[in-house]
This record gives sequence, structure tokens and C-alpha cells, in this order.
Amino acid sequence: MEIVELEQWTRPGLEEADAVKTRTRDMLAEIERDGDAAIRRLSQRFDGFEPAFIELRPWRDYPLEKGLQRALKTASKRIEAFAETQRSMYRDVLRQDDFGRYGHTVVPLDRMAAYIPGGRFPLVSTALMTLIPARVAGVPERLAISPSDHPALLAAASLAGANGFLRLGGAQAVAAAAFGFAGRPKADMIAGPGNAYVNAAKALLQDRLKIDSLAGPSELLTLCDETLDPRWLALDVLAQAEHDPMALSVVGACDRQTLVRAAEEIRAQSAAHPDRETGVVNLVHCRDADQLVELANDMGPEHLHVSLKPGTLDAMRLKNYGSLFIGPYSAVALGDYCSGPNHTLPTLGAARCKGGLHVGDFLKILTFQEIDGLGYADLAPIAIEMAKTERLTFHQKSLETRL
Repeated sequence: MEIVELEQWTRPGLEEADAVKTRTRDMLAEIERDGDAAIRRLSQRFDGFEPAFIELRPWRDYPLEKGLQRALKTASKRIEAFAETQRSMYRDVLRQDDFGRYGHTVVPLDRMAAYIPGGRFPLVSTALMTLIPARVAGVPERLAISPSDHPALLAAASLAGANGFLRLGGAQAVAAAAFGFAGRPKADMIAGPGNAYVNAAKALLQDRLKIDSLAGPSELLTLCDETLDPRWLALDVLAQAEHDPMALSVVGACDRQTLVRAAEEIRAQSAAHPDRETGVVNLVHCRDADQLVELANDMGPEHLHVSLKPGTLDAMRLKNYGSLFIGPYSAVALGDYCSGPNHTLPTLGAARCKGGLHVGDFLKILTFQEIDGLGYADLAPIAIEMAKTERLTFHQKSLETRL
């Protein structure tokens, strides 16, 4: 775990991402050619089971410990409350002038699919984070897709509002959402994080259905100084790293001793839990606060945690991140579960152009216009002049014929 200067630091893992995309493209071509048979074949090859639809029961019917029941219920209420706050931003609008009426209506998508990773753990939190905003948005058909059929995951999907559950994983699960599977129609959108193959499939199929973002292996950037407890820092780093062996955690600091202490504590905590993934950890030394901002905005991390002495850095200068966590008590793991804002966030620098999953992702803004007959005579000449300039003859004639 070496300390590197900002000028020498480059994001690792991009070469592997390109190789994964190539392999995924071949799988998707096989699915497009052979349809459901290819999806079943790939599921058997990679996951060892036949895809199956599972009928969901009421969530309290699943054998969960009381503590988990309470946690799921409380987390779901907090996520729903934040989603409803977001939904209140979206409303129909109407504008009128001398020429007519114009506006937009806000409508939900018809069908969405929520991909919930399986693998090592039943990610009950992802079921809540992907399905609840869709339900709040008003999407009528909400399909959960996961390679896991763990009872806790089925309960969480039921609680969050899934009205279907397909046991299927990997790139083939994304393809099932994009092309349809076993008689079910294709989804309008797929949301949810996944491994590198899920991420690659979403990138390759976004001309077929809407995606939330490229939410692949977890990322964390922590900008900190000596005021952040090294043990807290180390455990925050390892918390994100345990998601996936390709997870990336970066620590940026202006004080080299802060980085040295972080490295020592990360090694100690890793040694105490040798069965946990440690991902990829980078330690980056920055000259000053300007370089800390440069590191954050260039990386565009999924999770950005800032724990610095007051006045060190203006948070408004930070503009590329999936979600921002401010201060020592704003643990990223809290955001993973129950603080309220969504934990499904962009990775691999996609945060430079897209934020995290939110209610608006499941909505369409549909504009309309109604021009009055009397107003047309005044408005049409403007369009006619522009059509002449663009030499679009039939545009011009379609306007002139109404005068």
C-alpha cells in the first residue's frame, strides 16, 4: 500500500473493464440470437441453476428474526420518505400566451426491473433502494431480478413493492430485462448495481432500455486529515472493499502521516479478518485543498466522504460524485442502509455526468402544445423564415398552407 502523489495517480482497473465488456458483448450476441434458450444456458453455465419465477408472499410471512424485521421496516420508511420528498419536485406545468397553451405532464414508466446482486451476501438493502423509488414514482410493474433466493431477500423485495421475482443473475439477467424472458415483456428500465459483467451489460444495452447508471464494483474516496480516527477510516475503506474484489477505495490527504496511519490501520484490520475481501486501496498525497478538490472531481467517485477540519475545503467546489458524506459521523455504511438517499450510485467516473438513482429516473416528462388558430398567423412566419434558411421545403409548405 504505497503513497503516491496526485500527479502520479491513475484510476486502476479500466483495462479489465474493457476486457469484461468484450466478453459480455459476445454473451449478449448469443442471447439475441438464441433468446430464452441462451439465457437458460448461460445461467446454468455461470450460476449452476435454471432461471425461475418465484411467487412472492407477504413480507412478514418469511422467517426473519425480529431485529431484522424491525430494521427492514424502519429503513424502508426512511427510504420511502426521502423518495416522496423527491417526487414532490415533479409536477405538471402549464404555460399560456397569445398563441396557445404549452406544458408538460409527468408520468411513470410502465415496467421496471430491479437487479439485486446475489453472490456472497443477500443484499436486502438494494431491494429496498431500487424498488421503493419506483413504487413511489407510480411504476405499475416492478420486477425484482436476482441470482439469490435467500428468504431475507425475498422478504425485502416483497416489502419494497416488487410484484414479480425472477431468480437469474449476471449479464443474462440484464438481457432478460432488455429483451423479455419466458413470455414476460421487456422492461422500460433496469436499475441496480452489480458486478463488472452486469455493469458491462447495462452499458451495452442502454439503447434497448433505460438504465439508472453504470453502478458496478463499489468505490470510495475519503478526503481526510488527522481529525478522522484512523480506525474509523480503515473500517470505512474495508466496508466498501468487502463488496467485491474489484472494489476501489482511495484515501486522499495533505498530511503524509495521516496516510501512513491509515495504511497501518487498514493492514491491521485486514489481518484481523482474513476472510473478507480487501479490494484495491490507493493512498494519494495532495499538496493542498485545491488538489483534494481536483482528485475528487477527476475521479468522480461513487461515494465521497469528506472529514476535514472546518474551513479546510468548500464542499460546494465538489461537483462529481454519486453521493456526498460530510463529517466523521456520516459513515458511508449508514447511507448503504437507512439514512434515506439512495445507495445505487454511478461508478467508473460516470458521476461526472449522472447522479445516483432517484424517483425522477422512473418518470417521463411529456411536453404538449396547442396553438390557437388566431395566434397561428403571427407565429407561423417565424418558423417559415427558419425553414427557408434550412432549405427544408416541405417544412415551409406545411406552414404556409395553413395561413
